[in-house]
Amino acid sequence: MASKASEKVDLPGFFADLVRCETRLYNALNDRLRERHGIVTSQFEFLHYLRDHPGARVADLAAEFAVGIGATSKSIDRLERQGWVARQPNPSDRRSSLLALTADGLRLADAAERTFTERLAELIADTLQTSPMTAAAQTLSELRTVLERDQIGMPTG
Repeated sequence: MASKASEKVDLPGFFADLVRCETRLYNALNDRLRERHGIVTSQFEFLHYLRDHPGARVADLAAEFAVGIGATSKSIDRLERQGWVARQPNPSDRRSSLLALTADGLRLADAAERTFTERLAELIADTLQTSPMTAAAQTLSELRTVLERDQIGMPTG
């Protein structure tokens, strides 16, 4: 039996709008981050996460961003080669490493966050009023919580 929400909302249309908006915002942020800092959005997100979660593991990043561990590890390898991330031995599990930003990585994360936030505000400030944006943010947060709680859409490798 369909829920009341699905009877009132064109769910395929909602999904298409959600995905296309995300893609366009992501691409616009990619362009600005590449132009100003030489990084892309996915790199910014990893640096930002590691800044706020020192000692995270590759598996933690993979879980947070719903990306496979192999792809996450390769991305960390690239950040490490740039001198922005360092792997440190994990004293409680020799099979994994703890990740930390280097001083250069921290500076980059902070500078890129300012660029990211400014560009995102430019892209959505004139489009969304505060009340609908607050409602949309709360709705997406609730949906994400349920999807993560129920382990829906998590990569298998």
